[in-house]
Amino acid sequence: MNDTIHHYGAAGALATPAQRNQVLRNTYWLLALSMVPTVLGAWIGVSTGITRAMSPGIGMIVFLAGAFGFIFAIEKTKNSAAGVPVLLAFTFFMGLMLSRLLGTVLGLTNGASLVMTAFAGTGAVFLGMATLSSVIKRDVSAMGKWLFIGVILLLVAGIANFFIQSSALMITLSVLAIGIFSAFILHDLKRVKDGYETNYITATLGVYLSLYNVFQSLLALLGLAGGRDE
Repeated sequence: MNDTIHHYGAAGALATPAQRNQVLRNTYWLLALSMVPTVLGAWIGVSTGITRAMSPGIGMIVFLAGAFGFIFAIEKTKNSAAGVPVLLAFTFFMGLMLSRLLGTVLGLTNGASLVMTAFAGTGAVFLGMATLSSVIKRDVSAMGKWLFIGVILLLVAGIANFFIQSSALMITLSVLAIGIFSAFILHDLKRVKDGYETNYITATLGVYLSLYNVFQSLLALLGLAGGRDE
């Protein structure tokens, strides 16, 4: 199953230019910091095989319950001192959940190179969307609701494919997910730059989830299309 989760926050009051720059800097720093527990969680998951020990059904339930539970907790604590630790705990959990797919891909002969390719591709997407958010003058906030609808449809189709087990549908969903979440990165960064998003924890959460799903989708595609069994 191609798990897709994204948080879409409501627009807030416009921030001043100084506040926008501060929120953007804090978002980038927290986003970079969030990669540490993500990698740690993924490493522990691959090393211990804790997620592979769960059945696919249990794994899906744990992922959905944990992800939505953490997102709810982050929104509740985003204006307090607990906001950052809760977000970092969430990224550790997401890394742990990613370890099942990582372990499968790393089991291929060229698995390590596929992981690095997916990582490089995700980095390129982020750099491209961050650059676009700096040069585009048009307000893109209106596309958020359509992207959110797209995410819901992806989630529903992904759950359906858990039972159907169609490789063709999984490839289609992965390609669509890369497009939708790449656009979401642009959308979320532009909201910060335009002053609509004034909380850097919420901004980091949105961009992190988009990057997570882009990486996961790229890795799934590469594993299906370019993997070689040992």
